[in-house]
Amino acid sequence: MGSVSKVYFSKEVSPETVVKLYDKLGKKLEGKVAVKVHSGEAGNQNFLHPVFWKPVVEHVGGTIVECNTAYEGERNSTEKHLKLIKMHGWNRYFDVDLMDEEGPDIEIPIQREGSHTKHLKSDIMGKHFLNYDSMLVLSHFKGHPMGGYGGALKQLSIGCSSAAGKVNIHSAGKYTKAEEQNILWGDLPEQDAFLESMAEAASAVTDHFNGNIVYVNVMANMSVDCDCCAVAEDPCLKDIGVLISTDPVAIDRACIDLVEASDDVGREHFMERVTSRNGEHTIDTAEELGIGVKEYELISID
Repeated sequence: MGSVSKVYFSKEVSPETVVKLYDKLGKKLEGKVAVKVHSGEAGNQNFLHPVFWKPVVEHVGGTIVECNTAYEGERNSTEKHLKLIKMHGWNRYFDVDLMDEEGPDIEIPIQREGSHTKHLKSDIMGKHFLNYDSMLVLSHFKGHPMGGYGGALKQLSIGCSSAAGKVNIHSAGKYTKAEEQNILWGDLPEQDAFLESMAEAASAVTDHFNGNIVYVNVMANMSVDCDCCAVAEDPCLKDIGVLISTDPVAIDRACIDLVEASDDVGREHFMERVTSRNGEHTIDTAEELGIGVKEYELISID
């Protein structure tokens, strides 16, 4: 990545488009490829189903990876999560690896050359994370109740962390895990500290793979709520398209810009969710940490 990153874009939202964009990007993921998706909370109507991702996962020969959550729902234990993954059909098409299925967790140090972190010293992850050589990050771009929006940076941080890691991020490094795997929650930190912690955790993943990551953001079914919500608002924006890049900062920035440039009647409602949570601060912090750059060239292939 230089001072300007390339982001490829197509207005056509289809499984075939994702493969087309991957080939256009020209970055071949080598070795054992982890494919990070959001498998969807029970009851959520907006997440992108496995059949949508099937062509590109097969194209890269990847393994679907997911992690347990740290809040009430059907994904906060290995037993429940694996059951839901099966119910949503992921096992029907892919090998699926719940990276924190078994303990103990690992800690990936956060060491930023030329910059410093304010909150996290490590990212807490499931030990299966170390089994992979590269990663394809498949993100459903949408809103988020706490982060403002969910895209590539959210997938890298909260998405790739174990349950303890999620608490570590949400608490800005103050809480991890108690005995017998009970999650410790305390008073949540100031909002910007949480957003900065997301960016810091994302840096651990990007550093670990050292450039061997590709990011896809699909701007479809865009609700103000995340796919982690069992009760979510229906989409408020018309589908915009599919984006791909090797830069998670640039691709998330491009998605926000495309929403802001839209004349859709749902634009203000979506952006209110982003701005009320100061969601763009995650993008700014990630650039400051050297994960990527906000300047991008949007290259349409339509």
